Amino acid sequence: MNRRHFVRRSLAAAVATGLPVTHALGAILGPTKTVDADIDAVTGDGASITLKKAAVQELGDSLRGNLLLPGHPSYDDARRVLNASISKFPALIVQPRGVADIRSAVQFARSANLLVAVKCGGHSHAGKSTCDKGMMIDLSLMRGVRVDERERIAYVSGGSLLGDMDHETMSFGLVTSAGTVSHTGVAGLTLGGGFGRVARRFGLSLDNLRAIDVVTADGKIVHTNGAENPELFWGLRGGGGNFGVVTELQFELHPMQREVVGGNILFPYSQARQLLDFYAEYEAKAPDELFLCMGLQNGPDGKAVSFNACYSGSARDAERVFAKVRGAGKPIRDTLRAIDYVALQRSGDVDDPRAVGSYTKSGFSAGLEPKFIDAILNGFGEQPGGSSVFFLYHCGGAINRVAADATAFPHRSITLTPLLAVSWPMTSDPTAQVAWLRQYWASVEPHMRGFYTNDIIDETQKQVDENYLGNYPRLVALKNKYDPTNLFRLNANVIPRRA
Repeated sequence: MNRRHFVRRSLAAAVATGLPVTHALGAILGPTKTVDADIDAVTGDGASITLKKAAVQELGDSLRGNLLLPGHPSYDDARRVLNASISKFPALIVQPRGVADIRSAVQFARSANLLVAVKCGGHSHAGKSTCDKGMMIDLSLMRGVRVDERERIAYVSGGSLLGDMDHETMSFGLVTSAGTVSHTGVAGLTLGGGFGRVARRFGLSLDNLRAIDVVTADGKIVHTNGAENPELFWGLRGGGGNFGVVTELQFELHPMQREVVGGNILFPYSQARQLLDFYAEYEAKAPDELFLCMGLQNGPDGKAVSFNACYSGSARDAERVFAKVRGAGKPIRDTLRAIDYVALQRSGDVDDPRAVGSYTKSGFSAGLEPKFIDAILNGFGEQPGGSSVFFLYHCGGAINRVAADATAFPHRSITLTPLLAVSWPMTSDPTAQVAWLRQYWASVEPHMRGFYTNDIIDETQKQVDENYLGNYPRLVALKNKYDPTNLFRLNANVIPRRA
């Protein structure tokens, strides 16, 4: 079960109307097409501005990639993001084909003080990868992965998706932590953390980074690693998109067999408490090779409890490990089996329909205390219509064995990432479901400490600042240096502050 996996049957009709995902768009605005008029736009602070047609034409002429303006046949495809309840209309969309194009886009945006959104996979629930009347930098044309088998390094272009990386690395019997949905953007996932099915074994995605190239707000390309611009390298690993547009990431890879044991075990909801009690006792001491995500789900067909699992250790140990999980209750369906890891990574993709609206809240937890279990069970699934799910996403293991200040990601004591989601077909009104989620979440949130910045929705600036814990002052210093005007603000924003 992935972080954005919703009840399949209840959303079948919505899936059938899923919006297309475009990976390679045709020829767009270039030197042969004229910008017909000035363009209304907004600054990062929301002030209205006018982009002169000559300046926009000059930008388009400078690109090897594409420039999309409203009205172009490919514009609507490009502006869409995963959460279909987010529908915004950028003034212009730049689709770079390389670093030079990104630099041109950033320099143009900075000169106009233009609002900027950066899109890779478009998985931001809050729609941070799009904007109204600003510039979207859509990295979908910059996808590619090269594997150095001898050095065990993957070189990943900034617009690549998780499926791109998994496909290439596993062909060499190598892997790194890479989420649970194959069409997630590698860069966005990694800059905020990067959980996944092998993160308990190999650490977060950002823990496996060896270098990052980024175009900063001044339009310069900066190479970072442990020796070169090390402070920026520190901040990029957990500071999200605050410091620029990533053009390439270098990941350390680990040997792993291609075949793992994975799938779902489904239990009746009547066993929810005993399963939560089992999970509270077991999740922290489970072997690092085991990823075990627990979920309570509710839809038109009723409630159920499930474990979604991936065991990447020795196959001879899998049966012993899963015997404990199966023995926690009386399963009504068990799909655990030997499966290709890349296929398992793609197994939830169809449950991420782009014609379904959603609203989520997430947090971090160091375990399941009895009062937390009571709060989870008290009122879950009472939403008025739609579908709801409460996940306990399995963390811990290698994630905990990194110091809180080793990277900008400070939440190193967590063993679980609780996530609550409601979803609905776009033909229905979500007001009641969203109101229920907020009320229910208020009852469970006191049992958590912080939240995952990649899942940010409507947290206050004070909550965002505090969520960086003791790493916040260093992040502010980096923001002051690399983005003093806050050009890159559509993220879990670190606001620059001058003395």
